[in-house]
Amino acid sequence: MALPFHPFISRTTSITKPLPFTPISSSSSKLLKPYSIRPVTLQSSLKQQHIKCHAAATDLQTGVVEDEDQTVLVGSSSDGEKVVADYDWTEEWYPLYLTRDVPDDAPLGLTVFDKQIVLYKDGDGLLRCFQDRCPHRLAKLSEGQLIDGRLECLYHGWQFEGEGKCVKIPQLPENASIPRSACAKTYEVRESQGVVWVWMSQKNPPNVDKLPWFENFARPGFQDTSTIHELPYDHSILLENLMDPAHIPISHDRTDWTAKREDAQALRFEVTERTDRGFAGWWGKDKDPSLLNFLRFEAPCVLQNNREFLDENGVKQYFSGLFLCRPTGQGKSMLIVRFGGTRRPYVSKWIPEWYFHQNASKVFEQDMGFLSSQNEILMKEKVPTKNLYLNLKSSDTWVAEYRKWMDKVGHGMPYHFGYNTIHLSEVPAVVEHAPAGLVAAHSASSPAKGGIGTMHAPNLANRYFRHVIHCKKCSNVVKDFETWKNALSAIAAVVTTLAILASGKQWKSLFLVSAGLCLAGVYACSTAIAMNTTNFIRTHRRI
Repeated sequence: MALPFHPFISRTTSITKPLPFTPISSSSSKLLKPYSIRPVTLQSSLKQQHIKCHAAATDLQTGVVEDEDQTVLVGSSSDGEKVVADYDWTEEWYPLYLTRDVPDDAPLGLTVFDKQIVLYKDGDGLLRCFQDRCPHRLAKLSEGQLIDGRLECLYHGWQFEGEGKCVKIPQLPENASIPRSACAKTYEVRESQGVVWVWMSQKNPPNVDKLPWFENFARPGFQDTSTIHELPYDHSILLENLMDPAHIPISHDRTDWTAKREDAQALRFEVTERTDRGFAGWWGKDKDPSLLNFLRFEAPCVLQNNREFLDENGVKQYFSGLFLCRPTGQGKSMLIVRFGGTRRPYVSKWIPEWYFHQNASKVFEQDMGFLSSQNEILMKEKVPTKNLYLNLKSSDTWVAEYRKWMDKVGHGMPYHFGYNTIHLSEVPAVVEHAPAGLVAAHSASSPAKGGIGTMHAPNLANRYFRHVIHCKKCSNVVKDFETWKNALSAIAAVVTTLAILASGKQWKSLFLVSAGLCLAGVYACSTAIAMNTTNFIRTHRRI
């Protein structure tokens, strides 16, 4: 899903091979130099190997591959001792949320790997982030409320200011002092280019040089369509999927004008950078003389796909597909998708943004079934991907590069699946519950809460919960269409009654036509609501 849809590229533009893109942070500029190749060394026992179809099952377990398949399958890039890089997953910035979607009046419970945190805006509108537990009895602060800019735990009413200090305990006797240890653990957050980032380390202060910066998003005239999605599979599987352009014509056939099944073909990849923090390179169709797309993966979970092209006036335009992936626990992830460019096709200006959002949800749902099953198999088999995957050089080069990068740094993560290595989590999966109380269903309309009911069930298989409650625009759109639907239904009932009571034929006709128009509006509103809240189901599947 490297580029599932891109409403900012006109089909009439001519695309040219872009200049090298600058790294996303100043610290990475020392590591990711354009067109510098640093080969990754792996275990000496691994030789470049390939597999014959008639012996695939046996060879996948043993790692033995036939020499004549070397031009087809991805093997180890070099021989030698395995390289392990210094890495600490907490010493990184993680994308939390789109700034515009952070609720103004409620705390937001989020996770990074197995760490639960709460994000909110204080009385001055400043972003604050705590560990999602009250120091009193460990209740989730994200289930609390904001009172005069302070975060209140709804268990016993303890209140905390922005720096984590407890400023109110209702149960204390008169004249008693609040214990100094009654503080919430804080995390540093920064807002950059419309995204909220969190620094997870409790040992060292934030390294601002590592805070991602995307050059294209700072260019004059750059516009983007950005969405956020929760997904029911591991962030590493999500990243694999996003850096896999080969599946787009098949999985997303006719989802938009860029994906056509008959366009499935061999691709060509050129790795130009390998470092301890990621890799980068060019890719395109194997039959094209030049590679038009530039991909960059940067630790811990940032993926860019960039293009440059000339418009009809010979002016260089820029396009980016940016994917910010946050690990949210075993078998779960959250993704911020940002497609943008310095030029936008005229027709896209007339298409409402919620349509692009629901189309993005549809794209992820098309992949969801087999990505969830892939996650399940990896957890069951408990072996590195080299022993399970059959990676083709003509489609899976980025996937192999990513898993080999995990070999180098996976020891510094809570868990990982690498190309040659594996490290399973020692922390059990967290069982999540819906919020309690009579107002739970109503609270589903808030981006900070889940809910109870059919559409509002807190279930990652449900589009409403995966996207709509996290997106202010789509949440408001659903509310507006619901309001119009109810109003038109009421008007249709009234004019139908008037048509029955009216004695003149002209009045009856007028009322019946009006009722028909209102019912058509009800149908249109219902369709729009369904587009935003109903999962995509392939037509060839039994339901």
